[in-house]
Amino acid sequence: MPIHHRWNFNIDRFLNPFVPPPPWKYVPYPVSYWFGYRKTKPADTGNLMPIFWAFLGVFGAIAMIEAVSKHVASFAPHHVPNIVGSFGAAAVLEFYAIESPLAQPRNAIMGQVLAAVIGCGVGKLFLLSDNFEEIKWLGGALACASATAVMALTKTVHPPAGATALLAVVDSTLIQVGWFLIPVMLLGCTLMLGAALLINNLERRFPVYWWTPEDLRQPNSLFRRRHSKKKAPEAAADETKPEEGSERYVSDLEAATDKEAETEDAKHAADIIIKPGHVIVPEHVYLTQEEQQYLETLCKRL
Repeated sequence: MPIHHRWNFNIDRFLNPFVPPPPWKYVPYPVSYWFGYRKTKPADTGNLMPIFWAFLGVFGAIAMIEAVSKHVASFAPHHVPNIVGSFGAAAVLEFYAIESPLAQPRNAIMGQVLAAVIGCGVGKLFLLSDNFEEIKWLGGALACASATAVMALTKTVHPPAGATALLAVVDSTLIQVGWFLIPVMLLGCTLMLGAALLINNLERRFPVYWWTPEDLRQPNSLFRRRHSKKKAPEAAADETKPEEGSERYVSDLEAATDKEAETEDAKHAADIIIKPGHVIVPEHVYLTQEEQQYLETLCKRL
């Protein structure tokens, strides 16, 4: 296996020790309820009611962002549009796919802000060229790719943010907005999050977590790997022939018990086990960060 296939980077290993655990259990329940905290598992709502609430949520959030944008005095001098197109995709995530890791507050806000910073930076860089109109397509590609890489490294992947970075370079209106796009995106994300907390918590639960599905009070992740216990054939052969009286000798009963345990381990070697408090995944199974977060989210809901 090439050495770069074993490279891994987990930013939470460095950030989580400084992130305090959520305070919702210490806040009065009528308040913490609207921030996604539940004492019991939420009831099933079927598949029609989520569609109904998603319709109301998307409509309300988009309309609210547009209405607020019209009444912010500083928006007109900076040529800010009523709404940035990427908020449409963000609304679908935050009001329908509300259990997806991509829709949680860390991703929805930080992903958009990071993408806005990168998009504006790349746009300003390419504007230094006299042939900007001819090469801005290349800047858009660079901005989108860079935003994706940064979001992946920071565990803030939010697909609509890729559109934000792209539009910041190729959209003529947003090019005029410049660095002012960052507070514009921050305001829009905050308004949408406020609407999501209200609409999504009427009959469902949002967010599933604010920063991470891991227990921030524990130093280790909920995510575990099942390590294989393969032995060399020679070693296995030696162990099957222990000499009585030696330190390696075990009784027939103990040997049978060990064999039964090994058989059970082999039977479940390919299983993904989700238990309250931790997730066990076979070592040979590859999971993306989003898939790991989703499994940890399911673990927290048990």
